[in-house]
Amino acid sequence: MGLPQLSAIPRWIEQVARLLELDAGLLFRHLLNVLAIWVVVWLAMRAVNLIARRIEMAVDDGDDSVLTEREQRGRTISGLLRSLGKVVLILIGLLLTLNVFIDIGPILGAAGILGLAVSFGAQSLVKDVISGFFYLLEGQFAAGDVIEVAGKSGVVERMTLRMVVLRDAQGTVHMIPNGQITTVSNMTRKWSRAVVDVGVAYATDVDRALAIFRDEAREFVADPAWMAQFDGEPEVVGVESLGDNAVTIRTLLRTHAGKQWAVGREFRRRIKARLERERIDIPFPQRTIHVKLPEGAALPVPPRGAPDGPPAPRAE
Repeated sequence: MGLPQLSAIPRWIEQVARLLELDAGLLFRHLLNVLAIWVVVWLAMRAVNLIARRIEMAVDDGDDSVLTEREQRGRTISGLLRSLGKVVLILIGLLLTLNVFIDIGPILGAAGILGLAVSFGAQSLVKDVISGFFYLLEGQFAAGDVIEVAGKSGVVERMTLRMVVLRDAQGTVHMIPNGQITTVSNMTRKWSRAVVDVGVAYATDVDRALAIFRDEAREFVADPAWMAQFDGEPEVVGVESLGDNAVTIRTLLRTHAGKQWAVGREFRRRIKARLERERIDIPFPQRTIHVKLPEGAALPVPPRGAPDGPPAPRAE
């Protein structure tokens, strides 16, 4: 098949060809090839997005209240597939477009030599990519996990081969290169635990207090509004410490991953109200001051009629 006839070529292409001193038919065919390349790239990107959505649908169990490990890993893989697929497809499209007009073989050879030279100066980038690959392969954490890395903690919003994006409780976003991560502390893997320490006064009957804590924990777990958050029976382990002002009682509440903070807050609210009903004091810090007077000295006696405490402030 020969080149398209000039009568079938749009007028603006003929004008561009005359301006560049090129053959109009050849330019028209090149433009058709470029259009075909980017149509294929667009279709490939749609296919990548479709595969990513299929992965998310395959791991979705229909329960939005609990994000399982399988769902987290599926979302991480789908997000990585979208970002990596977009970059690779656009790069391939650019190379094929360039190849339509010039031979890119020598350019690719020179790029290989240049890439080797750049790689020596970009060792940290190579380290980030290799580390990110193994984090994804081993599944140490995924999107939606609450982790602590490189001195920062928060929810994993996004994970790429180069970095991890965390958002902490204050809403601050931290972008941490994978190569800087040496230790990962995952707080939401499979199951979690709320550790609740509550102090009671020294005058309290400890055995009675322990019985109250166990009873309140059992009622909490049996509450229909909260039972879905738990992953096991509560455990009141006993007296954790004898502090300066209080006897500390520790309660362990095993929950589904990521639910330990809400469960801990609710149990503290409930146990405070229960201790108030049972008339058990939660002590506040107190300090006893010993005053040493010179031998034979007596404490000053306030004048008759003076108030026992400091005078009350006057209203202006």
